[in-house]
Amino acid sequence: MADIKDAGAAEAPKKKKKNLLLLVGLPVVLLGGGGGAAFYGMQAGWFSAAAHAEEKDEPHLVPKSDEKRASMKEGGEGGHGGEEGGEAPGHGGKPTPKGEGGDKYASSYYPMEKEFTSNLQDSVHFVQVGIAVSTPYDERVLENIKTHEIAIRSAVLMALGETTEDEVFTAEGKRHIQDRLAKAINGVLKEKEGFGGVSNVYFTNFIVQ
Repeated sequence: MADIKDAGAAEAPKKKKKNLLLLVGLPVVLLGGGGGAAFYGMQAGWFSAAAHAEEKDEPHLVPKSDEKRASMKEGGEGGHGGEEGGEAPGHGGKPTPKGEGGDKYASSYYPMEKEFTSNLQDSVHFVQVGIAVSTPYDERVLENIKTHEIAIRSAVLMALGETTEDEVFTAEGKRHIQDRLAKAINGVLKEKEGFGGVSNVYFTNFIVQ
């Protein structure tokens, strides 16, 4: 009888050890399969991050490299200006030197069709300007500008109405006007679409009378 009891007592720790190994090994098996990937992804916040990205569907910045690749595709495979290595030929068939600096992202431009005319503050003069806008974001920003062009024109005219004589006759003053117009346009886009995206406003015409 004593021998039977001793054998039973010896088997009990072995059973506990086996159960412990099963519990430890279960997460390892799960991690090796799809269930483990899902479990790990939940812990790492993958799914919440993906859901957040889907909810926040905003225009994205367009790197210059993406713009060049798109241009090469439009020009056909091999392109008309591209050689092996990705450098376009310059004058005399020599590769164009790679410059340093410059903007990291590509710029898209949109010229407003009609010019803007506004009286100057506390002055008998008025200003007439043509403008174009630029954005480093994808085509959705320009599409938004076209969609809301009437509201944008109204905002631009109101911003121009704040212009003084001192601003129109100096380069620094004209830069202030550019900043004010960009802010006005972005204000309309944010109100209508929840996203601005206009980085600069450029003058295509500037007359003071």
